[in-house]
Amino acid sequence: MGYELRVVRESPLAFAELARAIAPAGFELRGTDEIVAGHAGERHTVARWRDQLVGEPGSDWQVAQLLRLSSALGARLVGEDGEVYALRDGVMEVETPGGVTELGKFEEIIDAGPAAWSP
Repeated sequence: MGYELRVVRESPLAFAELARAIAPAGFELRGTDEIVAGHAGERHTVARWRDQLVGEPGSDWQVAQLLRLSSALGARLVGEDGEVYALRDGVMEVETPGGVTELGKFEEIIDAGPAAWSP
């Protein structure tokens, strides 16, 4: 299992609410627990439903998709260590107790697609 990012809201997210919200935001439900997004004619897993939305991104594109999904659900994107991912003025950021780090321009990351991170 990789590093997890969670979609967190003040009020709990019900599965029925998730199912209604994802299609207008450009996501699809595959099976009973997988949220996918498309790029270049292919579908890629963004998150899984485990009584909450959990993603294990392997690319900046997947982090960007998780940010889109969080926004569509009125939620925050939070990492295992408590860091918070956000979109500010078109730039993806991660906030930790040590400060804010820019990850890149959202649209450029979305356009680049789900190329995996190098080890």
